[in-house]
Amino acid sequence: MLLPFAGDVCFAQSATPGSTIALDPIVVEQKRAPTPSRKRAASRSSARSAQPLPNNGPAATEAAAPPSENSTDIVGKRFEVLPGGVARVPLQELSNTGNPTVSRALSSVPGVVVQNFFGGNDQPRIQIRGSGLQQNPVERGVLVLYNGMPINRADGSYIVGFANPQQAETLEVYRGYMANRLGATVLGGALNFISPTGSTQPGSELTVSGGSFGQINTSGQTGFKKDNVDGLLQFDTSRRSGFRDYNSSERESVSANVGVALSENVKTRVFMGYTDLGFDVSGPLTKNALYANPRQVATGPTVIAGTSVNPGPNVVRDQPRRDASQFLVGSRTTATFDAHLFDVAFGYTHTDDTFRFPISSGVRTTNGGDFTSLLRYAYNPANALLPLFETTAQYTVGSADRGYFLNQGGQTGAQFGANELKAQTLALFAGSNVPMWHQFVLSPSISYAYATRDNDDLYSQARRPTIAYSPTSPTTLLANGSVATQNNSYSRRYAGWSPSLALSYRPDALQTFFIAGSHSFEPPTHDDLIATINGTPNSSAGRPNPASAVLASAVFSTPDLKAQTANTVEGGWRGRADRFSWDAVTYYSWVDNELLSLRDATGASLGAINAGRTTHFGVELGAGVRITEQVSGRIAYTYQDFRFVNDPVRGNNRLGGAPPHLIYAQLQYQATEAWKVQGAVRWSPTAVPVDNMNTLYADPYAVVDLRSEYKFNKNLRVFGEITNLFNKTYASSTLVIDQARADQAAFLPGDGRGFYAGIKATF
Repeated sequence: MLLPFAGDVCFAQSATPGSTIALDPIVVEQKRAPTPSRKRAASRSSARSAQPLPNNGPAATEAAAPPSENSTDIVGKRFEVLPGGVARVPLQELSNTGNPTVSRALSSVPGVVVQNFFGGNDQPRIQIRGSGLQQNPVERGVLVLYNGMPINRADGSYIVGFANPQQAETLEVYRGYMANRLGATVLGGALNFISPTGSTQPGSELTVSGGSFGQINTSGQTGFKKDNVDGLLQFDTSRRSGFRDYNSSERESVSANVGVALSENVKTRVFMGYTDLGFDVSGPLTKNALYANPRQVATGPTVIAGTSVNPGPNVVRDQPRRDASQFLVGSRTTATFDAHLFDVAFGYTHTDDTFRFPISSGVRTTNGGDFTSLLRYAYNPANALLPLFETTAQYTVGSADRGYFLNQGGQTGAQFGANELKAQTLALFAGSNVPMWHQFVLSPSISYAYATRDNDDLYSQARRPTIAYSPTSPTTLLANGSVATQNNSYSRRYAGWSPSLALSYRPDALQTFFIAGSHSFEPPTHDDLIATINGTPNSSAGRPNPASAVLASAVFSTPDLKAQTANTVEGGWRGRADRFSWDAVTYYSWVDNELLSLRDATGASLGAINAGRTTHFGVELGAGVRITEQVSGRIAYTYQDFRFVNDPVRGNNRLGGAPPHLIYAQLQYQATEAWKVQGAVRWSPTAVPVDNMNTLYADPYAVVDLRSEYKFNKNLRVFGEITNLFNKTYASSTLVIDQARADQAAFLPGDGRGFYAGIKATF
């Protein structure tokens, strides 16, 4: 995780326009005569707080509660007037669960689709508006931020397990072009996890929880604020045996940040952190196996009368697993001079990642570092909620040593590849928010991205080794083989402009209408540009026929991919009236050269390709209502229709892996001031295509969760929950295949019924 500068209250943590740089001073307990800059800041804060806009919109648990008039509410007001798809979710309640996960944190956000792969701290598929949809695992398509700075590597890839909601107090979501100003070079958008500081959460707290599937979690933090200095230290640990037979996971994380007010106009914060993550990859099942016993793991294809059936990985033999760690250090400085706002940040991360794939891909190790620098300026006069002008320059450069090894019975075998991967990404942005006639605001912007992806093949042997097991006896090792080494070096360059134009209208202080047109530009990552190929569930890459040890086949694919681009139109309406709040957005994207990472009928990688023309159409709807003084509800609905357009092979089929409809609904009953009860349903009401040929589908499902919390006093509370109350057997996600078979091992079971409880103490 990258936990960068998070200034006083919430401004430096938020990534909304003006917020990362418009800081209130850290209060020094000494009376001083007000300076002109203090008078201006107070005037602006007063002017903004006079507008009766909701704090968090429909994403908040108390959806129709009156907003609090404090500095955090200013950020909420900025979200209300942004001309695009955004959401802001308080995560204070997330720590009060025995099962804290990224999918839980994002479940109430429309337009953000999270499909669990293996439960716990695994590698879920996160996609916004279809970007990165077909990667397995998904490591592209979303810019993931902590306090406004990326955890993505220089090539745009990321490990979603490093995004830790357990150490966040608020989550900001920017869909589509709204993420361009943050340095995003993706179609989907950005997620910003905001961590607390010693100013926002002074004192100490400790949480212990656990429950089903061997899960136990411990987390704690302590923060302080004294004069012009504040600081915070956090830690959390998680252990889980898992729902399935091969399904354990663990995570340890520690982070700290210290902020100092150098003057009334200049603040700085230093940060550091370390996360260690590991989880078993329990793999997919066939549909029949899923419903027969969702706890089992696949043992690979079987041969019946000379025909292979149930294609898929042999998890029992190959024991796929991922272990990754990340260390970070950096600093950020913010300065405010009248209406001029400046922000400068630097950060460095070192990532060590070992991914033991099934035998068809082998063991992949990646070890390297990335350096990010950020410079931002905004002109934000006192009477403007959003900056009249803002510009950002972000540059990320990094390199990594990557090794490829044979997976021999779950152990790291002989090396068959070695590469040095280098990348740099420069993102420039300039935009404005110009007041027009009768509450109209025109928001033009333009961004430019330049990216390089270089790979040097360092493998020095003349031949690359291969191994295979007998398809009729999957534990019997066949004769070793090898193929001639072919150089897989490449050098790619990508550059593109992304203009946008939005028009918003506010008929009153409680509603915002907007329409927008935008262009997006997304270069491929190294995981798109190099892939192991020509493996099977019983043989390593470069050996498509296990019985043939000398068949000459390529081990790597290095396609000359183009950048993915899109033109998008969208419109929306957000607001509140009486007991109701709502946020509705619809969009339509014409996508060129969409990046698809394909797999064959066995689940083995085929490498990435550029599709021709595709279209992405969606609806993102969030709504909240206070039914009575004690009962409130909210709903998040996402509709997705992603299709090929006259593809010579796939016609106008839907893209595999995208649920057409997703619904999350929650009802809360505040029985007493101390006791509350929540019920929630996660519902996928229609079948989801597994493959691009639309021949195999995951079935609809609905899962019900119950939660309760009792607060003894302001310092002690207990909580409990039941997940999947009716013990529904369902596929929480699937592999995405180009053309699947009916007996394909492609379905990833969701957890069965689980019971969790915990206690939280604050000091």
